[in-house]
Amino acid sequence: MLSRLEIKQFTVFRELNLSCSPGLNVVVGENSSGKSHLLKLLYALIATSASAGKSAHAQPPTKAYLQKAYGEKLLGVFRPESLGRLVSRRQGRERCEVAVCFDHQVLDVGISFATNSKTDVQVDTLPSAWEAQSPLYLPTRELLTIYPNFVAIYEGHYLEFEETWRDTCIHLGGLLQKGPRTLQTAKLIEPIEQALGGKVVLEKNGRFYLRVPGGGNMEMPLVAEGHRKLAMLARLIANGVIQAQGYLFWDEPEANLNPRLIRQVAQVIHGLVLAGVQVFIASHSFFLLKELELLSRRQPVPQTFIGLYWQEGAAGVSCEQAEVLPGLNHIVALDEELAQYDRELQGGA
Repeated sequence: MLSRLEIKQFTVFRELNLSCSPGLNVVVGENSSGKSHLLKLLYALIATSASAGKSAHAQPPTKAYLQKAYGEKLLGVFRPESLGRLVSRRQGRERCEVAVCFDHQVLDVGISFATNSKTDVQVDTLPSAWEAQSPLYLPTRELLTIYPNFVAIYEGHYLEFEETWRDTCIHLGGLLQKGPRTLQTAKLIEPIEQALGGKVVLEKNGRFYLRVPGGGNMEMPLVAEGHRKLAMLARLIANGVIQAQGYLFWDEPEANLNPRLIRQVAQVIHGLVLAGVQVFIASHSFFLLKELELLSRRQPVPQTFIGLYWQEGAAGVSCEQAEVLPGLNHIVALDEELAQYDRELQGGA
């Protein structure tokens, strides 16, 4: 499990120190406050280690290998013109420093790079073992409609798509688990399939369909966008990927979903935490935050809420943490909801 993150001079963050919950970690904040950047940074570092550890010819970690591997993954995930573009923008040369700590100290890693860095990082803290648990990153948009041939095209051409899309498409193409569904899988997926009105299938032509009882297969582009996002989640549960990963990073789970479907997503997130997955989500939705809080009241899970906000006079984004949602003082979604209510009381002014 990831336990702590320390950042200096990374994108919008001048300095940031986070303590992570072993269960649910919810990052909230307005646009451009760095929510997605946090998730992508953690994903890139963990994915690099997990991928190297699963190699058929895996060797113990070395600085020579990791300074290149970490750099390549950060470039692929963030898509800057050079690695130095991820350093906080100020006049003169600056240096970004990142330290990630885990429950097992053998996984701890520290990297740094400067504004003039091109592709490689400096490894300041070298892990002595590879991460055994793989991370999964779910982007804001659904990927089922672009899945056909996407990985092959991505590998053979330069595309301006984040590497997280390729990684997730590889997971989507994983084979379904053999035999009857486990109780855990059934509990997670059956409410989603009920909401979709069918099951998600991958046919031999490489395309995903929604198989509707009595209605045959419906092409994914014909399925409502919100349902397609739910369908992606159903597929990852059905093939066992999402339950098998040690870390789930999910950017705006609520995007393009109505409140009823958001409740389904909240239940899946809560169920994954109960199953031992460390979950990180970035969200704008006060409805989703409240649903997660209500679920945790009924069946408690370890959790932390991370609020990011721009503070007047500060050089970068500031951060606050709390174990419960009301413990945060800066929740833009709640502030705007209350402001809207005040306008209504004032006659809509």
